[in-house]
Amino acid sequence: MGANSVLLAVEDVHVSYGNVRALLGISLEVREGEIVTLIGANGAGKSTLLRAISGLVPLWNGRILYDGRDLRGVPAHRIVEMGVAHVPEGRGIFANLSVYENLRLATWSRKDKRALAGDYQRVFTLFPRLEERQSQLAGTLSGGEQQMLAVARALMTRGRLMLLDEPSMGLAPVLVREIMNTLREINTGGTTILLVEQNARQALKVAHRGYVLETGLLALAGSAGELMDNPKVKAAYLGG
Repeated sequence: MGANSVLLAVEDVHVSYGNVRALLGISLEVREGEIVTLIGANGAGKSTLLRAISGLVPLWNGRILYDGRDLRGVPAHRIVEMGVAHVPEGRGIFANLSVYENLRLATWSRKDKRALAGDYQRVFTLFPRLEERQSQLAGTLSGGEQQMLAVARALMTRGRLMLLDEPSMGLAPVLVREIMNTLREINTGGTTILLVEQNARQALKVAHRGYVLETGLLALAGSAGELMDNPKVKAAYLGG
């Protein structure tokens, strides 16, 4: 697949939870090598969209194509094996396992075991604090370190597409900048990223393009610069 070809295409996706319609016909695309961000208020449907891409919630209508393949009906574990890594809100790490065990668990589906040593090294270069705390229980890490571990676990799957749900949640501003800079490095290393983020200003600083979701509908789309300069985005998400 060539550079800048469409890696992920979301086409007219509708998702309902019981009688509650969470997504009302969302269409967007993520091209190979991009960081694309989804911004919007709580309850706008951002996390639901990531869960739909990962196969964790069923589609009521529409389709999702990853690398040209329709994901409808594909089980979540198979979607991981296809190269989609999801870092959920709340991090989803195993608190009672060590940092190293968390990383090792993320490699369960990989066939290329010989490449693992290099991948551990890459992760520890990106996150030196995780290397220092390899044998520490993940539940005893700080919030920022737990977020680093969640991202590192996704990297260990060797996915081509990383879905990140609120990586800055609950972190001090200095750590938010650190995580965002790391995402830029990961992207430069060849991983395409779809980023859901409440901190719109930081997200738009690292993203190439963005979409604004409002109550299950796509309200705006544009380059990161266009959205940063948009008066509506400024007023609603950037604090004026």
